[in-house]
Amino acid sequence: MYRKTHNQGVFDVYTPDILRCRKSGVLTGLPDAYGRGRIIGDYRRVALYGIDFLMKDKFAQFNSLQAKLESGEDLEATIRLREEIAEQHRALGQIKEMAAKYGYDISGPATTAQEAIQWTYFGYLAAVKSQNGAAMSFGRTSSFLDIYIERDLQAGKITEQDAQEMVDHLVMKLRMVRFLRTPEYDELFSGDPIWATESIGGMGVDGRTLVTKNSFRFLNTLYTMGPSPEPNITILWSEKLPLSFKKFAAKVSIDTSSLQYENDDLMRPDFNNDDYAIACCVSPMVVGKQMQFFGARANLAKTMLYAINGGVDEKLKMQVGPKSEPIKGDVLNFDEVMDRMDHFMDWLAKQYVTALNIIHYMHDKYSYEASLMALHDRDVIRTMACGIAGLSVAADSLSAIKYAKVKPIRDEDGLAIDFEIEGEYPQFGNNDPRVDDMAVDLVERFMKKIQKLHTYRNAIPTQSVLTITSNVVYGKKTGNTPDGRRAGAPFGPGANPMHGRDQKGAVASLTSVAKLPFAYAKDGISYTFSIVPNALGKDDEVRKTNLAGLMDGYFHHEASIEGGQHLNVNVMNREMLLDAMENPEKYPQLTIRVSGYAVRFNSLTKEQQQDVITRTFTQTM
Repeated sequence: MYRKTHNQGVFDVYTPDILRCRKSGVLTGLPDAYGRGRIIGDYRRVALYGIDFLMKDKFAQFNSLQAKLESGEDLEATIRLREEIAEQHRALGQIKEMAAKYGYDISGPATTAQEAIQWTYFGYLAAVKSQNGAAMSFGRTSSFLDIYIERDLQAGKITEQDAQEMVDHLVMKLRMVRFLRTPEYDELFSGDPIWATESIGGMGVDGRTLVTKNSFRFLNTLYTMGPSPEPNITILWSEKLPLSFKKFAAKVSIDTSSLQYENDDLMRPDFNNDDYAIACCVSPMVVGKQMQFFGARANLAKTMLYAINGGVDEKLKMQVGPKSEPIKGDVLNFDEVMDRMDHFMDWLAKQYVTALNIIHYMHDKYSYEASLMALHDRDVIRTMACGIAGLSVAADSLSAIKYAKVKPIRDEDGLAIDFEIEGEYPQFGNNDPRVDDMAVDLVERFMKKIQKLHTYRNAIPTQSVLTITSNVVYGKKTGNTPDGRRAGAPFGPGANPMHGRDQKGAVASLTSVAKLPFAYAKDGISYTFSIVPNALGKDDEVRKTNLAGLMDGYFHHEASIEGGQHLNVNVMNREMLLDAMENPEKYPQLTIRVSGYAVRFNSLTKEQQQDVITRTFTQTM
């Protein structure tokens, strides 16, 4: 049976302006040719209730809309929701059928630890069988499953070794998931990530820790089976976490470079809810009650070049942005560049949101995630997750224009294709408010422009500062920039300073990034931090203590200070990565953190490996 695809639907409706933005790379990675992902089904519900109860509940939700349908109230949305719930009900039945083929009856609730893990996994298996989303996150299951495991341990039904083996087997399954991807997708998201993100730890709204024995078991899989990028293990960090867990997590990071950390003290009060999880890399949402319309990211560095060149793309030599007079002077003036950039950000925000509205309308229509949404409430909160790339390039460029003297070098057509810098300028990543404030302003400014626009299904606009490994692709598509970065050179990943420019040690670099406002980037602010082991101390105990203390400081949250939102931690020497490039067979499981996920170093392209090696490796605290 022929069915129109999501991709065809999107390109049937795209405007010429969006197509030009897509071609030039000022908008890149849009989920118009792959599954959007970033939806977390509450897979725990399969174990907690069983499928029969969930189907009965969906039928009740379906019936609850009849009066609204018959009255004609909000007619189109009501019809759409009834159809979606019907699809969800059907998907639940299919999950039950799938489990039966494996020899399991999941019609009722799980009664043992083994069943709870198996039932939960069946919910996730249905998701990854039916969708190839960019991020197919697992949610927040470890503390939930601990209840069943602890009950069986207390009853003498299993031993601690049995418990660890069950968790190992679950993690083994999560490590095995693979999707067929296009070459363009692999270029953006290298290393075949699926973001089976499991969020661990955090505190309850009642002040109790949500760390359990099972939190330790999940981390321990990185020893029992060795380091691995999947699942994307994410620690929800609070200063109030048990010290033993903080030190164990720090040890795992030092030994494996496989963990990421996110600020529970920041996000929990923002949601007023302790049952949120991370979708993909840095995107928080309340499990089963929220979903995200994933939106990739816009290129701020290229937007600045459009402002200088009157909307002409510096690489393609074609008009992409609104046609206007290019800046003519011999020296760039900060106020003039900032004023023009502000107008181009207005234009870019409109193109961006228009593209996302089209994409997610068509995704709902032609590629609806019924099995995932079946494990959500009837009425979900939706966010429209925009993003920005090239933040540190744009901030440093503005800083160079303001504090040094930047002369554009033009080609025969008057297009600024290079820049000559006279003098020094403050660079992002050194705790210098002159440039840090510019980065803060860009984040806030672009978010406010997005917020003015109408979004599909009234989704709440959010924003991330995140690039994945596409900082290399963005760099390829962007010409010389006023900060001195050469054409084609990678951007700093996520919210990171540009490579080598954060020269005042770990604390200064962390402080600059922590200033970026989560209030205007609630989809997350990714910072990838690499430090050599000796910088943390001379022995293992000191290193664990110092790394945990560093994270306490970075994530410190109070009324006047948000604190950082996300931290990837790599503890390694550059020399080891150089050796791994030359002798990959010596490092079959070498795992590193990149912007928002972990990846096998050997699965990166040579270009991406070189990008990782040229990043800042902090030598001092």
